[in-house]
Amino acid sequence: MFGESRPGEVILDFDPAERANDAGLVFIGKVHSPWKTRKQCPRNLVTARETGKGATIEFFKEYRQGLKGLETGGWLVAIYWMNHSRRDIILQSPHHIEGNCGVFALRSPVRPNPIAMGTVKILAIDHPTGMVEIDAIDCLDGTPIIDVKPWMSGIEGVPCEK
Repeated sequence: MFGESRPGEVILDFDPAERANDAGLVFIGKVHSPWKTRKQCPRNLVTARETGKGATIEFFKEYRQGLKGLETGGWLVAIYWMNHSRRDIILQSPHHIEGNCGVFALRSPVRPNPIAMGTVKILAIDHPTGMVEIDAIDCLDGTPIIDVKPWMSGIEGVPCEK
């Protein structure tokens, strides 16, 4: 299902999914994106935006009231579950660096808990249907949504070093 590992990668001797019994996460919606295969899918939001193809987040009926207060033109931090990603590689050999690197130093979806996040712009909201149109996304069609949070410049800013 997942494909081969690259030279230099280190694979755990267990599958983290088999130990997954403590979080109790629920999916609150799913992504509708133009990306049907991993090969088609952009590697990040920058390349997703360059395609000019947007996406939609569909919120399940029981969570739609939670959209109240969100506005078109605002920004969301979308948190999604990369359900097609491997979970057992702890040292990866990404194409953009030489050698290998620990999973926690990368933004790769290949990680013990395949959680990804991206800051996306709200283009339109249909509250009754729970459909939120966004500018871009870097995940496959049908990817489960764990949560969204409004992006706030006063809170999300990175402190400046002096």
